[in-house]
Amino acid sequence: MKNLLEENRKGFIMDKQARMKELVEVLNKASRAYYQEDREVFSNKEYDELYDELQALEKETGIVMSQSPTQNVGYEVLSELEKETHESPMLSLDKTKSPEALRDWLGEREGLLSWKMDGLTVVLTYRDGILQKAVTRGNGVVGEVITNNARVFKNLPARIPFAGEVVLRGEAVIKYSDFRKINEGIEDVDARYKNPRNLCSGSVRQLNNEVTARRNVFFFAFALVKAEGRELENSVESNMLWVQDLGFEIVPYKRVTRENIIGEVQQFSEKIVENDFPSDGLVLIYDDIAYGNSLGRTAKFPRNAIAFKWADEEAETKLLHIEWSPSRTGLINPIAVFEPVELEGTTVSRASLHNISIMEGLELGENDHIKVYKANMIIPQIAENLTRSGTCSPIAHCPACGGATEVRIENDVKTLYCVNPYCSAKKVKLFSHYVSRDAMDIEGLSEATLMKMIEQGFLSELNDLYTLEQYKEQIIAMDGFGEKSYNNLIQSIEKSRETQLFRFVYGIGILNVGSSNAKLLCRHFGNSLENLRGASVEEMTQIDGIGEVIAASVRDYFDNIHNQKLLEKLLPYLHFEVENISAEGESAQSLLDKTFVITGTVEHFTNRKELKEKIESLGGKVTGSVSKKTDYLINNDTMSSSSKNKKAKELGIPVITEEEFLSMIDNN
Repeated sequence: MKNLLEENRKGFIMDKQARMKELVEVLNKASRAYYQEDREVFSNKEYDELYDELQALEKETGIVMSQSPTQNVGYEVLSELEKETHESPMLSLDKTKSPEALRDWLGEREGLLSWKMDGLTVVLTYRDGILQKAVTRGNGVVGEVITNNARVFKNLPARIPFAGEVVLRGEAVIKYSDFRKINEGIEDVDARYKNPRNLCSGSVRQLNNEVTARRNVFFFAFALVKAEGRELENSVESNMLWVQDLGFEIVPYKRVTRENIIGEVQQFSEKIVENDFPSDGLVLIYDDIAYGNSLGRTAKFPRNAIAFKWADEEAETKLLHIEWSPSRTGLINPIAVFEPVELEGTTVSRASLHNISIMEGLELGENDHIKVYKANMIIPQIAENLTRSGTCSPIAHCPACGGATEVRIENDVKTLYCVNPYCSAKKVKLFSHYVSRDAMDIEGLSEATLMKMIEQGFLSELNDLYTLEQYKEQIIAMDGFGEKSYNNLIQSIEKSRETQLFRFVYGIGILNVGSSNAKLLCRHFGNSLENLRGASVEEMTQIDGIGEVIAASVRDYFDNIHNQKLLEKLLPYLHFEVENISAEGESAQSLLDKTFVITGTVEHFTNRKELKEKIESLGGKVTGSVSKKTDYLINNDTMSSSSKNKKAKELGIPVITEEEFLSMIDNN
């Protein structure tokens, strides 16, 4: 009997270990997607539930897997930006969803309760009153240097009235109002950003800070780390008020005690729906710095602060049906439509399911009773399916064109696609993509207008854009149009006929080919469409930055008979700008296949962007970090001890000044 009980106990523990391994793998995959790729595998609520389950199993069994996210701060940062190790690890915070737990944690001490802003954490260093360095949190140990981008944050002081070194931490965010404006300017719905955090993360980590400036990134300080030559007070609030006096905006906060903290949490919850900046909870920190520091930290969490996550308001309702939304790429997304319910002060009746895997995981069926909530009190999501009938299944025919659909599995995720190459939804999205700003830049053609023109037979293929004049009277008579709108449209179409090849290659909608990849391809093949059309997959994969997936997509596009006929009709309307010819009559491609990194200040150019454009105009490439593939590092301070100089010298890469660079291109 004893042996049987022992075997059952071992089996029970092994089941738990198997579940823990599964949770570690799923959570780590979600973290990699979130921190490295700026995308969400599932909602914060789902992540927190799985994380809490893993933590409970670790406590119960006494076993912690080596790769457990409860122990690791984060993942390696992947990008071309220069990396830098933080002086001290930037740990994440332990969390609770209970206001009472916050009160008990605070005890008889006083604390500061502030918004937990949902953006990208950044560390700023000022010396002699000037911003010297900005580094992202990264994985908590190593961050990315984004100094050039931080200088164009909307509310960051260019100079502060303090000469000593100041180091502070804060959150870079994009406000909801700016997020909506940016998305409204993107006519292709599929290309729009999912949330302000993803947009902010991509904006802050740009290699071109002109993009960052256009995105209206704001910085809110939440911690003073160092103020050289000034004795810091033993009060978080006092130090932050001093930071505010220097010209920084600080995260809004309330001073709290055991007696008023629950009421203040309620006050914050009432304000969140009217906030213009995104937040995903609150942060409580002891105001007494010495006391907070004396508590030390765990392997993952400091003990001087704790995060509060909203216990999402849920409502029970009935699922009416699944709506399927087709896109330009053929991807068809499922959307849950349910009986309207009130959540966080607004009425909601729809929630995106993102893909088939999520729909099947919830075992959804018509008339099922479901629980819905707003993630971070903003985005409608399905929390739970109470009846789980599982009767909903992927549709066999595209709702836009009636063509056949197929289920594909990509990265262990099931998705639904329309396989009809002439799908009307694809057609609207294709036209919208072709006329977009980064492609052919034709103004005056919204998706609604394009749909009308397609329905009335004005547009069938892309080449039809260049013969719209034959429908002048009908277009002028369309709702929202008039003679002036028509004339502006025709002028914009005419202007688009003189363009750059990479814009065209991007615009025709080759699967997996973005604007930057189109530039790489066109530059490599001498801005010759014929050379690109004739290139093999093997030839394309020799290009740094072009992998097999992209190369295969390009080859498939040009091998398609329909696309070949389209190009025959379309190309006669277009003229591609040729490369500049030097005064000596030689092709201005003297830096072809050469890779440069630029660092430090520039003297002969207005800024580093202008120098970058000069290199690219001569066929060269500019990246953000030094590697074995770098040919030259341009730095006017060749004796600098910067990390880029050190890396270049380690790898035997020449460090040259602007003067030497100019001499190089003059001699060529």
